[in-house]
Formats: sequence, C-alpha cells, structure tokens
Amino acid sequence: MPEYEKAMRPEDITRLFVERSNAGDAAGVAALYAEDAVLAYPPGERTVGREAIRTLWEKVLADRPRFEPEEPLPTLVHGDIALTSTPPKDGAGARAQVVRRQADGSWLRVLDQPEFTPPAR
Repeated sequence: MPEYEKAMRPEDITRLFVERSNAGDAAGVAALYAEDAVLAYPPGERTVGREAIRTLWEKVLADRPRFEPEEPLPTLVHGDIALTSTPPKDGAGARAQVVRRQADGSWLRVLDQPEFTPPAR
C-alpha cells in the first residue's frame, strides 16, 4: 500500500476522505479506517473491516461521484477517542464518526455513520 498522509487531528479525516474519494482512490479511503472499523453503509447494512470497506468504496467510486467538503461540527475528544460530525449540505440528517488515536499520534475511524436521517414525524 502506498504511503498516505496521516490524519494528525480527528478533523483531518474528513478532508482526506473528500480528496481521496474525488481522486477515485478506494485504498486511500480505506486507509482512513482502523482494521476492525464498522461502516454503516449501504443504508440499513454494516460493512466491517478495512478490506471490506475498500471493496465497497471501489464499487462506489467506480461511478466517479463528486464529494464536496462539509464544514465540521465541533469535535468532542476524550483521551484517545473522538467524535466527529458534519451536517450534510442539503440539511437532511447528519454524519458522525468515532475515531481513535493510534500509537503514532494519528487518528483512524473506528465507527462511521455516513448517513442518518431522522424518521419523519
């Protein structure tokens, strides 16, 4: 695997995700996740593990979607765990991730909820 820029702050992951997705780099996107990460995608399902996440992103990025940066909400950090989130530009729902600090000081996603839309009332 090539040497990728590491996320040295939890907030860096969102920027790196957008850059790598727009470059069509599924392996680069997967490198932002811990080996045992859980991704709540496709909707209603879970993708578990970095390799499965890479395979999923290969399929998603094959259609060359374009991702736009989203302004992050304040990060909540407690020791080596942090919660990051962004409100989608369309204002519907939210995105949230739990990230964990690694031994080298970088951060990786361990839980990723990329799409959450509250049920209609």
